[in-house]
Amino acid sequence: MWQAVRLVAQVLLGVALLEIALGALWPLVSLQLEQQQVGTEITSIVGAAYYAGFVLGTLTCFPIIDRAGHVRAFSVFAVFAVNATLLHVVLQSPLSWAVLRAIIGYALAGLFTIVESWLNDKATKQTRGRIFALYTMIAWGVSGIGPLGLNIPDPSGTILFCLITVVMAFAIVPISLTTVGNPDIGHRTHFGILRLYTISPLGVLACFSSGLINTGLFVLLPIYAKRLGLDQAHISILLSVAVTGPLFIQFPVGWLADRFGRRPLMLTTTLIAIALSAVIVNLPPHNFYGLAGLIVLLAGMISPLYGLGVGQTSDYISKKDFVAVSAGLLFAWGIGASIGPVVAAPAMRLFGANGLFYFVSACHVVLAGFIAYRMIARRALSAKEQGNFVAVPITQGTYGAPELDPRGEAEPSPAAAGRAIAAAVD
Repeated sequence: MWQAVRLVAQVLLGVALLEIALGALWPLVSLQLEQQQVGTEITSIVGAAYYAGFVLGTLTCFPIIDRAGHVRAFSVFAVFAVNATLLHVVLQSPLSWAVLRAIIGYALAGLFTIVESWLNDKATKQTRGRIFALYTMIAWGVSGIGPLGLNIPDPSGTILFCLITVVMAFAIVPISLTTVGNPDIGHRTHFGILRLYTISPLGVLACFSSGLINTGLFVLLPIYAKRLGLDQAHISILLSVAVTGPLFIQFPVGWLADRFGRRPLMLTTTLIAIALSAVIVNLPPHNFYGLAGLIVLLAGMISPLYGLGVGQTSDYISKKDFVAVSAGLLFAWGIGASIGPVVAAPAMRLFGANGLFYFVSACHVVLAGFIAYRMIARRALSAKEQGNFVAVPITQGTYGAPELDPRGEAEPSPAAAGRAIAAAVD
């Protein structure tokens, strides 16, 4: 294990720094727009722009990586991300921020593609699962550190924007110093969205819904907390536990999914999410600890949805097709993530702060109905026939190289996943 970690330690340090920066940037942008009394719909568009840029990056970043090589391409994408972050201080209009968020999303798609290519290049058949697990733990765990930066006294956000820029820039250092060479570029067949839907309608809808609900909730959660009257300290704690808490719920959910099947667990977590949303809406005011606990549980019910969707689909394909299929599902997630905040915002305008959880509940009601329909329409595989559940850190879109996933076949073609994403729109 130590040998496997030693080979990728510098890359994982870069990942940790990027995730800390992103964890602080996401709520800072939303809270600054709320402080400027920008409408919820505009704030949602600015938040969604990151995911639109990320999806575009997964489709088009590979020619840059092919031409420049991984180290130089990493520096190029990092410079774009750093400059776009710092320009939030200079350009104050919401439209400018939407463009900057899209640039950051595009750059981060390239950065994580390169990082995950490096990790896959150093992984062997014996260590791939451990490297994947370590990457998941770091990417998921440290992202909860970022929101704690909101405790810095800085009403204008200038200091925090600058500190985020510094942390993001430092991520270049360990990556640039690594001695890992450029991974080989391979080619793999792809699965389009329509073809994926014929294989597993529920798998595609689950991944789409995961993006829709996750980004709708997390982009607007800082605004919800602000409108409840929470101070910066309480908001930072709420956001931090909301991101990191669900990590510890993945393992019991995964164990139950492997034992009782994807669809029963998917339906159960969906129904629990509906109930939790109802409780949050009716929670007495000024009950911070109750709210934080409920938000953690709700995020814990939402976060396995993508992994369950991937698992549901992968149960009906051969292992050699896993990367291409997973790339198509990631694209479905990205489409949902790009529109989630925009769909959630009108609910907050119509129903106030609690409209966010009306949106979450409504999405889960539709999903629960579709799950029930699919359980009637097609017989489920037995526990022995299905594969294992694997938790993935999908909130920031970091799951860009499915070849690291131990459910697929280990093949030395780390850039093929992104090519498959691009082909998935065919």
